[in-house]
Amino acid sequence: MTKNGTAAPDFELPDQHGNLVRLSRYRGTRPVVIYFYPKDDTGGCTIQACGFRDDFEKFQAAGAEVMGISNDSTESHLRFAAKYKLPFTLLSDKGGRVRKLYGVKKTLGVIPGRVTFVIDRTGIVRHGFSSQSKPARHVVEALAALAALS
Repeated sequence: MTKNGTAAPDFELPDQHGNLVRLSRYRGTRPVVIYFYPKDDTGGCTIQACGFRDDFEKFQAAGAEVMGISNDSTESHLRFAAKYKLPFTLLSDKGGRVRKLYGVKKTLGVIPGRVTFVIDRTGIVRHGFSSQSKPARHVVEALAALAALS
């Protein structure tokens, strides 16, 4: 897994609208929270996404950009975001290239991992949290890490 204190690997992925999003475009401007999750519209992933949605104003107040990443298609992301009124970006990592870049391992060798990274405005990873079984905890961890950056 990408370690705290190291430069966040740059990437470019399509969002739920098909627009390409590049991580480095936020460097120098704002912190970024990226969270990797297994699959759209499943139990734990919905809890996690809705947690980020419910506390989205806190992320905005911290000046942070929130992005969820899974292997799902842009179409699946669009449906998921619409169904749960998710106000943040969902990125499609078909084939799991970015997941591998960040060292996000599969749980039990099968289920894509659930990991959240907080990246400061200079592009350095300041916090990483991995837990497949505690999806709501990812939001708490991310907010605490953002508060520590201030």
